[in-house]
Amino acid sequence: MKTQAAILVEQRKPLVIDEVEIPSLGYGQVLVEVKTSRICGSQIGEIDGVKGPDRYLPHLLGHEGCGLVQDVGPEVVHVKTGQKVVMHWRPGAGIQSKPPVYEWRGKKVSAGYVTTFNRYAVAAENRLTPIPDDFDEEVAPLLADTLTTGFGIITNNARAKIGESVLVIGCGGIGLGVILGAKLAGTHPILAADLSAAKLQKAAEYGATHLINVSKQDLAAAVGAIAGKQGVDIVVDGTGNPRVIETAYALTHPHGRCVLFGVMPHDKRVSIHTLPLHFGKILTGSEGGGSQPHVEIPRYVQMIRDGVFDPRGFISHRVKLEQINEAIDQMRHGEVIHAIIHFS
Repeated sequence: MKTQAAILVEQRKPLVIDEVEIPSLGYGQVLVEVKTSRICGSQIGEIDGVKGPDRYLPHLLGHEGCGLVQDVGPEVVHVKTGQKVVMHWRPGAGIQSKPPVYEWRGKKVSAGYVTTFNRYAVAAENRLTPIPDDFDEEVAPLLADTLTTGFGIITNNARAKIGESVLVIGCGGIGLGVILGAKLAGTHPILAADLSAAKLQKAAEYGATHLINVSKQDLAAAVGAIAGKQGVDIVVDGTGNPRVIETAYALTHPHGRCVLFGVMPHDKRVSIHTLPLHFGKILTGSEGGGSQPHVEIPRYVQMIRDGVFDPRGFISHRVKLEQINEAIDQMRHGEVIHAIIHFS
């Protein structure tokens, strides 16, 4: 059986859209028909080689999706044929199987424990979490990373308390999730900083109380005028820009937490004064907000169904798989908040 897929053949080049041969299911593996997928900034990082040379080319991409289970391999018990599932990169309940190997033009094609830039995908059981059959297929991919990571950054990494101040630098996909999470956690004020007026407007819709357009305003001066000289209790950076990270650290309160989720290029460095770290300031990175998808996704599904929040407004672009390279270019130019691929 073959499936259409977007293949990373060479770094810093457009993805190749072609058919690949699907392998048979092994222990702990699940065949999923992918319905929708989000295009994540970290996937662009893989294309661009942010973490360095890629040793696994060619390979498939995508780690946030929604699909229908078509078949299950040996020992799979947490998902069943016919179920709708969120496809996520963080491990959840079930078996972590070996990553599948596809075939393309006589070559082996690598894949991770889950991929979503392909119409049919073989995924490890623990990268799938069942959701109700009638749950919105566009919203479901947001549960895979945007919301679980964004909320986890606030609750797990930053350990936010009611009334603490928050600054989010970079209000794209995950940043918007952080802002919504900060609002739900009762923090105040919530400062949003970005180059894009459209993203700042969206941040205001989801909880930001103060907007800083860094294309027109000095970030440090603007934050100081709002939060005072000592800084912000929680500063979250999503840019991965070394100079911005240095500023984020400097703007963090002496007893505050600075959390980084944007990935800095592997050949760059930051320079900071470490003395404050000995007296209570915290600088840390986030890996998916420390989220547990099998625990948190059902909770967030219930909250959405009960009207606590509605993340549908996060989605700014909708494309077909054949348009993925154009959508990636739009993301590079800051035009996209969330782009969703529709396979049907």
